[in-house]
Amino acid sequence: MINFEHLAAPVVDFVRVNQGWAPLVVGALAFGESLAIVSVLIPATVIMVGIGALIGGAGLEFWPIWAGAAFGAFLGDWISYEVARYFGPAIQHSWPLNRQPELVARTERLMTKFGAWGVFIGRFFGPLRALVPLVAGVFEMPRVRFQVANAASALVWATILLAPGAGLMEWLKR
Repeated sequence: MINFEHLAAPVVDFVRVNQGWAPLVVGALAFGESLAIVSVLIPATVIMVGIGALIGGAGLEFWPIWAGAAFGAFLGDWISYEVARYFGPAIQHSWPLNRQPELVARTERLMTKFGAWGVFIGRFFGPLRALVPLVAGVFEMPRVRFQVANAASALVWATILLAPGAGLMEWLKR
């Protein structure tokens, strides 16, 4: 089993020492977290919450880091969606999706029931997060509808991950 704390600490320490890199680091983490398949290997949520605490505790600028997180998340889902549109239904039968048929089925039910809202909702549920853009692409959800939900959810997701730590640290300073 992967020790996420062991992986997260060096990244948070790097951002603490190299604050100018924070937006790029957070953007890359959010991209990896949102990119299908790769997201399983990256403990981005844990790291981003830690960086959120640095925003308030170490005086990092919130908005550039938030923009990096939102853009990275948006881009990761967009690429996953386009890959799935390109390969179509055959992608469901490829590794590693063929090893998780129930998870793929749950994601498909979410998308069937909620459509574009399913894209928005799916971003906030770890196991579904990386599959939602794939399913949307496989079933050829219209691009504009997908991208509106993708952009909106990326903005909210970045806020939810980063703002609490930033705000809590500011409040504790008082």
